[in-house]
Amino acid sequence: MEAFNLTSSGPPTFILNGIPGLEAAHIWISIPFSIFYIISLLGNFMVLFVVAKEKTLHKPMYLLLCMLALTDIGMSTCVMPKALCIFWFGFKDITMDGCITQFFFIYMLFLTHSAILVTMAFDRYVAISVLLVLPFPLLLRRLPFCTNRIIPHTYCEHIAVVKMSCGDTRVNQTYGLVIAFVISGLDLTLIGLSYGMIIKAVLRINSKKANQKALNTCTAHISVILVNGIITLFSILTHRFGQGIAAHVHILLANLYLLVPPVLNPIIYGVKSKELRDKMGKYTYRM
Repeated sequence: MEAFNLTSSGPPTFILNGIPGLEAAHIWISIPFSIFYIISLLGNFMVLFVVAKEKTLHKPMYLLLCMLALTDIGMSTCVMPKALCIFWFGFKDITMDGCITQFFFIYMLFLTHSAILVTMAFDRYVAISVLLVLPFPLLLRRLPFCTNRIIPHTYCEHIAVVKMSCGDTRVNQTYGLVIAFVISGLDLTLIGLSYGMIIKAVLRINSKKANQKALNTCTAHISVILVNGIITLFSILTHRFGQGIAAHVHILLANLYLLVPPVLNPIIYGVKSKELRDKMGKYTYRM
């Protein structure tokens, strides 16, 4: 690892090192990353455009889809432009304020995204995400940072920045771990209960065709939630306990959990809705 000699009295600046061990492949790795990012932007902006244009879609379900699309755009945009600058141009510097701003919005949007998925099944305010994320930058601000300010990551992931500190980080790590498990566990439990009740109701339907259609939709939704949840939890756990796992594996997964949902959500939640699919088809054929 390259040396970065900077005293604690200097300007707070970090170096994002990309994906350690795969530096030679950064250009190649940037190709699927950029493709995923472009697809996610096109899909989510298409959902927003169609719902905005069609008054018949101004319903609670489609407004929630728009909120989901906005969080998807925000999550991937918080990470990918900077990551691609690292891969393409070697622009690795990021200020302390920039670092805190980046991970605050990543975590706030991630929790909001999770809350919206729950809201699609239960009525819950998503603004609580901001209150849960707010302690992260406040706790990080109190930490001293000494000579090592090289972050082995493509973005300012919270625990990766915390590990750069030469102070006591137990509070930061404990709070991060508790929030990750409480929110992920609570959301997955509520979503599981919701879809359990939906599937139970669907099985009572006499129509075999309606039965199959509803089950296919539920299966697709649950698959996306499980994939997202498993990747997220694996990323969080390996960052804290996975000492034997290669750094590039963790970093790739940490990027995927911010890229995969924005790509899949417009397909699963948008295209699966016949009303929205028909409206999207109308505008697509015009192009």
